[in-house]
Amino acid sequence: MEFKEIAISTTTEGIDVVTGALSIAGLQNFVIEDAEDFREFLETNTPRWDYVDEDLLAEKENEKSRVKLYLASNAQGEEQLETVKAVLRGIRERDEGGLFGPLTLEISAVREEDWAENWKQYFKPFPVGKRFLIKPSWETVEDDGGRTVLEIDPASSFGTGSHATTRLCIEYLEDLVRENTRFLDLGCGSGILSLAAWLLGARDLSCVDIDENAAAIARGNLARAGAEARTFVGDLTSDRELLASLGEGYDVIAANIVADVLLALMPYFGKLLKPDGRAVLSGIISERRDEIVLAAEKAGYRVLSTRDSEDWSALLVALR
Repeated sequence: MEFKEIAISTTTEGIDVVTGALSIAGLQNFVIEDAEDFREFLETNTPRWDYVDEDLLAEKENEKSRVKLYLASNAQGEEQLETVKAVLRGIRERDEGGLFGPLTLEISAVREEDWAENWKQYFKPFPVGKRFLIKPSWETVEDDGGRTVLEIDPASSFGTGSHATTRLCIEYLEDLVRENTRFLDLGCGSGILSLAAWLLGARDLSCVDIDENAAAIARGNLARAGAEARTFVGDLTSDRELLASLGEGYDVIAANIVADVLLALMPYFGKLLKPDGRAVLSGIISERRDEIVLAAEKAGYRVLSTRDSEDWSALLVALR
């Protein structure tokens, strides 16, 4: 499968603005190139070098900050590209002083296998929560420190476990999931939360994603782990057949998406949960946490707790 690499030219100050706006629009999994970091690296290290590559110095002269993301070369990817363009237009309109740079796009084709090989060098085993050690299949672990190894190959989908929103969900799942817990993963991405739930003892797993490619990746990851799960593709807010197929009576729901999608899904959590069930809502930029808390309370839920990490928030809610 081919992907499009979308490179957005911005500034150091614009990186958080661009990634935040794209996240709100439902786009995630960014690669960040910060010119300030590169400049600091060169200024700190070049005095101690006997030789400095001329190409590297040329890069210093032409340095720029960029935000990159990868979109599938299909109809859904085209829709997402139009969303990116709309987000950038909105930022330009607000940026009267040009603080956030040109906000121009460079688009290039990337094969999935090439893209996957490029980022593999950055995905190393790391601990999450109290119990897990997350690792890709191509890495070996000499000492797991007594942790449960969760093996995940996200490929082109969101979910290595390194993002704060995913870590917050896993920390909540460690407290919630027990033997034979019935678990629903909304916006499953790579399937990492379903895998964590399975390793914690959950059974009767259901995974949903609006992206066909993500659902396929999740199926592969779950199958390699021997986990039994149903996977679905669709939009719960508009697909009544999907809602009927999911059924009712889930002990735990995890929805690691974005704030606006969580608002749209709010009426459905109550239909899917058991009376004493719990829902973990994540993917919320911290500045919108209070908005989601208020919306959950208005929709008839009790907000049992919130957790924050790196400017992101997660909520634990229950039915009243």
